[in-house]
Amino acid sequence: MNIPTELRYAASHEWAKNENGTVRVGVSDHAQHEITDVVHVELPAVGKTVEQGQPCAVVESVKAAFDIYAPVSGTIIAVNEKLSGSPELVNQSPYKDGFFFVIKASDITQLNALMSADDYQKNLAH
Repeated sequence: MNIPTELRYAASHEWAKNENGTVRVGVSDHAQHEITDVVHVELPAVGKTVEQGQPCAVVESVKAAFDIYAPVSGTIIAVNEKLSGSPELVNQSPYKDGFFFVIKASDITQLNALMSADDYQKNLAH
């Protein structure tokens, strides 16, 4: 399983990448395997304010719909428009082309509350 070490992880399987005060967000390789075939992604609106740990997007698969939670509080400044026409990118490239959105963090230190890659790996083993 692919768990990039430069990312932080939520217990709800979102990953977060600090990009100079903005945070790129997607779901982990483990999560996309669990979700299986993604058929639709409902993204938040650009400009929406989100709170850490609160649902802000939805991913739908052939099995079910799953909430995507904000790993940090802030404002949505970009969404991955490619997902509207190609939701399968979540399965094919969860850490690159399949990201969901970018948050301008109101408190970047909230990333410290998320798990490191090692901790996330250990959490998956339980």
